[in-house]
Amino acid sequence: MTSSTLRTVPSTADVVIIGGGVMGASTAFHLAEAGVRNIVVVERGDLGCGSSGKPIGGVRAQFSDPLNIELGHRSLHAYRDFPRRPGAGIRLDTVGYLFLLDTAQQAKEFEAGVDIQNGLGVPSRMIGPDEAQRLCPYVSTDGLVAAAYSPADGHARPALVVQGYARAAARAGVTLATHTAVTGLDTAGDRVTVVHTNRGRIACATVICTAGAWTARIGDMIGTRLPVRPVRRQLSFTEPLTPPAPRIPFTIDFSSTAYFHNSDDGLLFGLADPDEPEGFDTTWTPEWLELFRAAARRRAPALADMPTDGGWAGLYEVTPDHNALIGRSAEYANFLYAAGFSGHGFLQAPAVGEIMRDLYLEREPCTDVAPLSADRFRHGAGTTRPEAHVV
Repeated sequence: MTSSTLRTVPSTADVVIIGGGVMGASTAFHLAEAGVRNIVVVERGDLGCGSSGKPIGGVRAQFSDPLNIELGHRSLHAYRDFPRRPGAGIRLDTVGYLFLLDTAQQAKEFEAGVDIQNGLGVPSRMIGPDEAQRLCPYVSTDGLVAAAYSPADGHARPALVVQGYARAAARAGVTLATHTAVTGLDTAGDRVTVVHTNRGRIACATVICTAGAWTARIGDMIGTRLPVRPVRRQLSFTEPLTPPAPRIPFTIDFSSTAYFHNSDDGLLFGLADPDEPEGFDTTWTPEWLELFRAAARRRAPALADMPTDGGWAGLYEVTPDHNALIGRSAEYANFLYAAGFSGHGFLQAPAVGEIMRDLYLEREPCTDVAPLSADRFRHGAGTTRPEAHVV
């Protein structure tokens, strides 16, 4: 890959993409594939070192908002096709997603979601507690009201996706400038004209911000409000299991957000700590595991005492309504953004890369993303997106 720590960045570019995670890599690939030249991706660390550094990423189309369903569904097709285009293995495992529901209200909301999903071609369905346990033998049916299951969902490896997109982009001539931090942006009138970095300045015609948890800082450089907060999320791995774990769906206890699924020779555990303060800290703290174990004792008791072998912490990039920011700045016509995916960026990255390509080329994207504009958070706009299936 021609990704390198460049002593100096190119002095000019048609497009500067800020952030070399899965969104930046997908956007670079889709632009280059469409014939756009002179693209520079600027990444402060290594490619995929931010939120995309997760060891395993879920891929699903089970959402309640039709726009999220479409982005997830389209991306699932792209991930299945990834070995051909762009041409890389990503260890996609189509094990399905299983949401465990323990109240009648949850079941009602998910049932409404399944109706919308089915109408958009997603093969999800509501199932009873016994079938949920058959799909995932670890599940206790005590207090379980229902479950939602889609066999087309699953998980893949984000690092392999980032590398696959980045290699293909590099082959098409994209410059990948790693260990290059953005220090400022210059504007003139309604245009961003220069991206300043610790390795030099890039005069540019277009800037696309895919900076994940750091997006608000980039917006602040030009006085554009992109309300994205960083929040730490932690996960843990079991020791290798003998006998091996059964092949199970990506299973989520919706009330507690505790989730688990296969990972190499064991299982991976995760859970969103509701009391986690916002910030850029990515220290893994073993005490966090007690939150998962408490949830497991109720819903999947066999997991509660499984010995673990370390863990990992990364950043979610969270917006006020837990939905992405995708669009073009109202103030600066050549400043585009795709960030704030609140935990579903990886699973939407292929579709969003296509959309960013189309916004740049000023052609109609596959789906109308106007509702995801950052303008929805302007004072009194009152058009935040409703998404019930947030984990």
